[in-house]
This record gives sequence, C-alpha cells and structure tokens, in this order.
Amino acid sequence: MKLADDDELMRPPGGGRVFVQPMRPGLADCAPSGRIRLDALARWLQDVAYGDVEDAGLEGAAVWVVRRTRMCVERFPRFAERCLASTFCSGIGRMWAERRTTIAPLGDDTPTVEAVSLWVHLDADLRRPTPLTDGELSVYGPLGHDRRISARLRHPPPPPVAAHQSWRFRFTDCDLADHVNNAAYWQPLEEELLAGPDPERIDVEIEYRSAAQPGDKRILVSGKRRWITGADGEVHASVLLRSEA
Repeated sequence: MKLADDDELMRPPGGGRVFVQPMRPGLADCAPSGRIRLDALARWLQDVAYGDVEDAGLEGAAVWVVRRTRMCVERFPRFAERCLASTFCSGIGRMWAERRTTIAPLGDDTPTVEAVSLWVHLDADLRRPTPLTDGELSVYGPLGHDRRISARLRHPPPPPVAAHQSWRFRFTDCDLADHVNNAAYWQPLEEELLAGPDPERIDVEIEYRSAAQPGDKRILVSGKRRWITGADGEVHASVLLRSEA
C-alpha cells in the first residue's frame, strides 16, 4: 500500500498551522495482539482535532460534526508506543472543512497512519450548518483555501439484497451530543478483523449519514462495503474497505 497516493492524502504543508500532540496506545486501546484498534485510532483523530481547535482558542466558535473519515494504516501503532499526531486544515468548503492527520512513531518523520476527515461546521447554539467565522478563516484559511472541497456523500445506498448480521450500540457508546460517537461505528469492522488474522495494514473509509441512538442495528454486507442501519432501514453509516493486508 502506497501512502499519500492521491490528492486527499496530501502531505503536511511547508508553512502554515500544523498542530502536534503526543499520543500513546493504552491497554483499552489495543487488540490482544497489541496493535491499536480502529475505534481507538478514530478517538485519537477526534481528540487531536479538538486539541487543535482548543489550542487556537476557537473551541466556542462552533460545533464540528464529522461527515466522513478515511484511515490509511501502513503499520498499526503498538501498545505503549510513543507517537506524534500532526493535524492541519487541508481544505475548506462553504460550511465544512477537511482535516488531515498523520501519526508517526516518536523520533521518526515517516507517518505510519494517514487520515483525512470531512467535518461539518455547526452553529454552537442552533446546531445547524453555518459558514466558518472570520476568526476560524484567519487561522485555517491560509492552508485550507488552496483546496475547495465538497460535502457530497460518495458511498452508494445498500443493495436490495445483502447479507446481514446483528449489532447493538450501547449507552456507553454515546458522547456529549447524546448520540453514538463516531468512533463506535468502527467497532463492527474491528469485530470482523479480530475474528481473523491480524491485519498488517488497511485502507478504509466511513461516511456518517444519520445520528444513531443506542439499540439494535443491522450490518449489511456486500463485497468490500458495509452499511450500519436501524431496524427501520435508515442508514446510519457506510463503510468502504479499500484494501487490507
């Protein structure tokens, strides 16, 4: 698998704002083999994103909701391995922005994890999409304006006939917004991975469509695609497994 082989996995810029935060996989983050799980990596991405916004003094300007995340893992961080996560704004749209994050072992400039997420910008009080403020544009605009991005969904709906399996989100999967946190949506795929040989690398993408509440769900499966749906057929999220080894 070649890292950063397309436009959305662009390399960190030579200038402009890049926020860096030390990370280290803990006991609850890792599979029995010692590799970090995908849901733990997803928590890292949202934690370093908030760390960047907080460090910039913009934590009260808006609420950011993730729309899509792609993770390209060349090598999984291992238990207790010290890493550095670097994140920056890689594109801006009308009421959304793209965030790139790289994770590398401490002391090594070569990332072992590449990630890109599309975040929708919501008014802090009304929780509706709203344009970025002047303060946010002054911080993130110099880099983000180089790429104009779309928030359009790119995954198809599930086919009429697909294999399915049961899943259940717990109340402990909910976050401050009182719905299932985005990191929990990676757990069904992790369940699959844990049932087979430990992967050395993976390239996978999730699109979040509608907020889920705790309860019984169905995982629809068709080839490299997965859909997490409610009992009424509403699609909460879709997964594309680009490659695995």
